[in-house]
Amino acid sequence: MSLDLDRLRAETPGCAHVLHLNAAGSSLPTRRTLDATIGHLQLEAEIGGYEAADLRRGELDGFYPSVARLIGADPGEIAFVENATRAWDLAFYSLDFKPGDRILTCVSEYSSNFISYLQVTKRTGAELVVVPDDAHGQIDLAALERLIDKRTRLISISHIPTQGGLVQPAEAVGRIANAAGVLYLLDACQSVGQLPVDVAKIGCDFLSATGRKYLRGPRGTGFLYARQKTTADIEPIFLDNHAAKWTGDREYKTFDNALRFENWERYFAGVLGLKAAVDQANELGMEAIWGRLKPLADGLRTRLGKVKGVTLTDLGELQGAIVTFAVDGKDHLELKAVFRAQKINVSVSTQFSSRLDLKGRGLSTVMRASVHLYNTEAELDRFVAALEEAIA
Repeated sequence: MSLDLDRLRAETPGCAHVLHLNAAGSSLPTRRTLDATIGHLQLEAEIGGYEAADLRRGELDGFYPSVARLIGADPGEIAFVENATRAWDLAFYSLDFKPGDRILTCVSEYSSNFISYLQVTKRTGAELVVVPDDAHGQIDLAALERLIDKRTRLISISHIPTQGGLVQPAEAVGRIANAAGVLYLLDACQSVGQLPVDVAKIGCDFLSATGRKYLRGPRGTGFLYARQKTTADIEPIFLDNHAAKWTGDREYKTFDNALRFENWERYFAGVLGLKAAVDQANELGMEAIWGRLKPLADGLRTRLGKVKGVTLTDLGELQGAIVTFAVDGKDHLELKAVFRAQKINVSVSTQFSSRLDLKGRGLSTVMRASVHLYNTEAELDRFVAALEEAIA
């Protein structure tokens, strides 16, 4: 399917105001998503929150099949969660780690996840093992296989790290995890909405995702995928009367689908906004979206590679829509402010985001420019020209 760029930009109000190269932080939403979100907030104001939810029940329930279609899941395997971090937490902290259990992760892992590993290993006596990178800077699959033993409880990695264009070989990791009978948690915060994600092909048991990045949904939205055949017996760390039923004075029963990871109160306008964004991604087609984002990002890398004083810092055999680079002798945060003044949005990744990766490569910070559907070749030219002027 070919994408109509003019229409995509016309449907995106932000395109008239900024050159937005920060999809990895929070993308520009479409008018359709805005209307769904704001419209429900307006309805709540007019008739009441409970009443608005009752009136829109069919659309709210439609969130689950929409997300399921996007990632190749069953609707009963999807839970709405307020953000990707909380979705990830709900999966990770619901696992019952014992002394000696092993958690395997990767060098490029996100700091929030890594802090959780450290906390749980400190509390439980479980062991954290960082699988080394291969020559391409991605997880070494042979090393991963060697490090799995009978004590291994979980393999947990980020599909695409926040600090670069690396796309981890998630399907290959899944084959190894499934063959070993080890649970596999995939942080897909940056990948869902950027490239095709099929949980059946990946073989993950849990997957966490956000609405605000490549899905172009509202902030404060996300979801958790919980594979029914392998996670049905895992009880969430938090329960309420939406996740479980009080069956006796001192008895309760959790529900057996992914809804047990939700709580009763949620951002209903956000559910509808995220559904609108997911529906639009489904309609455009993830192959078509990826088919546009990949060449855009590669084109930006080519441009940046010709700029004196700029060093590209992306790793991996496969690189996605996040482009990172370092500028000799320049403070990246100051450069970000210079661009902001010109209505150009970029970001800066620091060791705070991924200490092992960036520190190991001798990088304190990297500049991050992340493209999306609405970006044009002319915008990339403008950005690189602004960078060259700032360097000069």
